[in-house]
Amino acid sequence: MEQKNKRIVLTGFMGVGKSTVARHLSRLTAKRYADLDDEIERISGSTIKRIVEEDGIDQFRALETEVLADLLKDGRTSIISLGGGAWITEKNRSMIKSNGVVAVWLETTFDHCWRNIRFSRKERPLVKNKRQAKRLFEEREKVYCLADWHFVIDRGYNSFDIAQRIAADVFSIDARRSGRRRKRL
Repeated sequence: MEQKNKRIVLTGFMGVGKSTVARHLSRLTAKRYADLDDEIERISGSTIKRIVEEDGIDQFRALETEVLADLLKDGRTSIISLGGGAWITEKNRSMIKSNGVVAVWLETTFDHCWRNIRFSRKERPLVKNKRQAKRLFEEREKVYCLADWHFVIDRGYNSFDIAQRIAADVFSIDARRSGRRRKRL
């Protein structure tokens, strides 16, 4: 696939920073992005938490797959930030692959994600406490590793640094030379 037509999904555990990296990456590459969870909430007119509480996790996963399929078919969106569990569903992985979309795993430690989860205003309906989050993290890590490309987040990287690296490695765009710079926070 030509670099200019390349499409990616960002996957990884909740709190890793997929949504923020996708926004930065969109600006750096001038490509359209979508946050899958935001799209689900927009289309359903409800929050993820309410959908899970009222309809159950199976209904939520079915809706998630349906919305992802629409985004993939549309073809105008080049960067999709998946929800933390979307990549776990085999049907979603198959759809992503069959559409020629590159899956990028933002890999980090549980402690990094937990810190972000604790301080986030975003509600996480599948995580009630640290022990539950850790167990989910360990289960999902076994499937996240099936992604095409891994980006290991080390100390000192912020979300803009990660987006620059993905722009360079996946889209072959040197964001530092394009004049789009950002100071470290």
